[in-house]
Amino acid sequence: MALIDNAIYVNGRRAATPKTLDETYEVMKANNGFAWIGMYRPSEREVRSVAAEFSLHHLAVEDALKGHQRAKLERFDDILFVVLRPARYIDDEERVEFGELHVFVGPDFVVTIRHAESPNLARVRERMESTPELLAFGPEAVLYAILDQIVDEYGPVVAGLENDIDEIEDQLFDGDQEVSRRIYALSREVIEFQRATQPLVGMLEALQRGFDKYSVDVELHHHLRDVLDHTLRVAERGDAFRQLLDNALIVHSTLVTQRQNDETRRLSETSLAQSEEVKKISSWAAILFAPTLVGTIYGMNFTHMPELKWVFGYPFALGLMVAMGFGLYGVFKKNGWL
Repeated sequence: MALIDNAIYVNGRRAATPKTLDETYEVMKANNGFAWIGMYRPSEREVRSVAAEFSLHHLAVEDALKGHQRAKLERFDDILFVVLRPARYIDDEERVEFGELHVFVGPDFVVTIRHAESPNLARVRERMESTPELLAFGPEAVLYAILDQIVDEYGPVVAGLENDIDEIEDQLFDGDQEVSRRIYALSREVIEFQRATQPLVGMLEALQRGFDKYSVDVELHHHLRDVLDHTLRVAERGDAFRQLLDNALIVHSTLVTQRQNDETRRLSETSLAQSEEVKKISSWAAILFAPTLVGTIYGMNFTHMPELKWVFGYPFALGLMVAMGFGLYGVFKKNGWL
């Protein structure tokens, strides 16, 4: 059912637990208290019913029905409309799952419309009901408690992201080829986390500026400042994570380039060594080719051929072969081929 928990509070204590929305409206007026209506993925009819009873602005109602809104705070006369992006870290998948929570806060009501499993609003309600002196401050106290719960749930997300970044730093210097993909994937998670957390700072500061104008109790001042301090720390951690991942990507690119340069140098050295070997082989081939050439010429079986009847032909041919061999050897040696 869409109606998860529904209660009327008078002087900080639960006075009634209506079963339906219509009953809630009647009991709220009779007891002169405020209603805290918790809804989970309600139907359009249920949202329209609440909107009609509490005179919610139609633009805020449309946002609540459509969902997929960015974190924001809007005021319509004496009604606050707050969109929050709770998050939880999925360790097995190494990703951050983001939810969406819409909160309407009026003089005598709080309506929460949840579109995901987080945050744990039952815990918020239990905590507030255990401190009736705080709940007695009314709907604004409930809003601050919800904000506090969401910021607290960011803690495990920060811890999970920090652990992943530590592992990436180890992978960088181990030569893991998949580290770049992991860096990009984690960067997307961090960017989404920043989109959820950074607007909270401005939203809480805006609430803080409205303390005097809307006569917010001093105790709630302290409560909100504490939430703001925690939010600032979370936002700073998100910025630090983004910078660390950017640096990790630069380091990875540098290491890849260095490895490529080392490989290129190694290939160049191998190529040079092979070139030297080719020179030596070519030199010896040329040296051996010279006597072969002479022997081939004089080995032709032609009847009329010069030097065939010459007494010194044979020693001349041998000497020519040796002279050409030593001559080529000297030339190649001088040029560094041998």
